[in-house]
Amino acid sequence: MALPKRRHSSARRDKRRANWKLGAPPASRCAHCGATKRPHHVCPECGYYRGEEVQVVNG
Repeated sequence: MALPKRRHSSARRDKRRANWKLGAPPASRCAHCGATKRPHHVCPECGYYRGEEVQVVNG
C-alpha cells in the first residue's frame, strides 16, 4: 500500500475539510394546517400524519 513520502501540512488538510458542512434539514408543508414540518414526521403544530390525527397537541 502506498504511503506519503512527506507529511501534509495542517493547512492543506484543513482546506480539504472546509467543504464538510452540515446542510439544512429538509422541510415540507403539512397538508392539514400548512405549517412547516419535517418529511415523514408527525406535524408538531396539529399532530396529524398522512391525514390522520395520531398525536393530541395542546394549544
